Parts: sequence; structure tokens; C-alpha cells
Amino acid sequence: MIGIPLGLAYANATEWVVHKYVLHGSGRKRSSFWSFHWLEHHRAVRLHGHNDPDYQRSVFGWNAQGKEALTLTLATAAHLPLAPIAPFFTATVVYSAVNYYRKHKRSHMDPEWAREHLPWHYDHHMGQNQDANWCVTRPWFDHLMGTRIPYVGTEREKQDRERAARREARRAAKAAAEAPNEERNAA
Repeated sequence: MIGIPLGLAYANATEWVVHKYVLHGSGRKRSSFWSFHWLEHHRAVRLHGHNDPDYQRSVFGWNAQGKEALTLTLATAAHLPLAPIAPFFTATVVYSAVNYYRKHKRSHMDPEWAREHLPWHYDHHMGQNQDANWCVTRPWFDHLMGTRIPYVGTEREKQDRERAARREARRAAKAAAEAPNEERNAA
């Protein structure tokens, strides 16, 4: 049974290491396979207020979501030979990969859910420093490694959300003002 807490700690440490050193390290190089994370995912999330439209597409596409799912599947499969020796550890690693994908996807389809249930991940994308808050499912290793920097509930977040709301109101007003002109031009 010791395999369960060991598996949870291992999965969270892996989440932190891979996110920091692979997805943000190698991922910043355009030529890297991992560039989908920084160049596609982070860009989309900042542009759409933590929402990532890729998660509305098929998981079998060659987009950020598909590459994430493929990587998680391959990483999980690599651990399966351990099942006869460490069944609880292996089952926990499989659970953790499924849980990671499920929570990560939901967080980018429902930003307010993410803000409430995964504030550390919301902070990673929406806060000033996107090179912090590396954990997605649980913030354990961010706390342990000193990389947990809160953003949700801060004065900075309040100002950013007010600014975004004003921007959106201006866009909506502009679209509403242009709509009658487009109707007249069509007639």
C-alpha cells in the first residue's frame, strides 16, 4: 500500500519537473516537439482568458491537446512493466495521468472552475510570472520547491480582471455599433 503515496508524490514531482524543464525549457525552442506547450497552449490561454479552444477539438488531432494526450499515454505505458512488482504504485501512476489530463482539460474549458479548484494552475497561466506554479493537479511540489506564487485573489488579479472586463465591454460596444451598419450595407 506504500505504493499509493509514493505514486502520488512521484506523479506530482514528475508534473513539476516535466512542466518546468521540458515544456518550458525545451518547449520555448520553435524546433522542439515540446514547443506546442509554450507556442500554442500558453499563447491561446493568455489570448482567451485561460480558455484553450484546442480542448474543444478531437483528442486525436495533431494539436496541443492531442500531443499532450499522446505524451501522457506513452509515459503511462512506460510504467506498466512495473505492475507485477509494484501494483499500487503503477495503478497510482495510471490514475495520476488520467487525473492530470481530466483536470487540465476541464481547467481550460471552464476558467472559473480552474480559478476556484486549481488556483495554482490558473496562477501559472494568468499571473504575471508564467515561469512559476508548475503543478497542475496539486501544488505540493511548488510549495516544496518554493515556486508557488499566488495570483488569484490578489490586488493585481483584481486590476487585471477589471481591465479585461473594460476591454471586453469596448469590443462588445464596437461590435454592436458596427452591426446596424453591416445590416444596411447588406440591404
